[in-house]
Amino acid sequence: MKQTMKYVFYKTIPVLLGYLFLGFAFGLLLQEAGYSFWWAFLSSAIVYAGSIQFVLVDFLSGGTSLPVIAVMTLLINSRHAFYGLSFVEKFRKMKTYPYMVFSLTDETYSLLCSLKTPEGMDEKKVMFLISLFDQLYWIAGSVLGAVLGQMLPFDMTGIDFAMTALFITIFVDQWREARSHLPAVIGLCSSVVCLLIFGGSNFILPSLIITVGLLMALRGRLEGKVANV
Repeated sequence: MKQTMKYVFYKTIPVLLGYLFLGFAFGLLLQEAGYSFWWAFLSSAIVYAGSIQFVLVDFLSGGTSLPVIAVMTLLINSRHAFYGLSFVEKFRKMKTYPYMVFSLTDETYSLLCSLKTPEGMDEKKVMFLISLFDQLYWIAGSVLGAVLGQMLPFDMTGIDFAMTALFITIFVDQWREARSHLPAVIGLCSSVVCLLIFGGSNFILPSLIITVGLLMALRGRLEGKVANV
């Protein structure tokens, strides 16, 4: 178990660095809106939805109704439905199935996709610990931000770039380990095209639909290419 936790910690270091900064920013925003660190803890433990938590600060401050919050959460996080499709069978075989579904964030999904469990380690246990560690990082960052925000003034200029840096790090790591770069190229191209057509606020869902559609159409070619490597 000690070796497994050490391995998981090493694999999740990029997420740790990103989540501490982003969670810290969320905690600061929540504190500035007048909410204590307990709200930061509960939100990160129960909601745990990244970008929607930042939006939730404005919703709570503005008195937005629960139905509106629910619809906005569904729309913003609808991309997770695509993520889950590739892990349904694996998750169903795990006792922690409900938690694995709940904790499947963008970064956790990226780590699970590139996961190569060392010989002698239980893959299910490794997957669970990756998901758990990632959420704990986010909770720690958000609570720390809310607590320190009550005591010290912070200039938050540029802190939002942490998420971009985190995605770049994970992408480069997957690019170096992947046998075929075609899925990454397809994802990049579809994202750029949709960004130009739909704009920065609406491109994620259509780009995911296009990417998944193309990958399904090219599935036979991709599997054959990987098998021949």
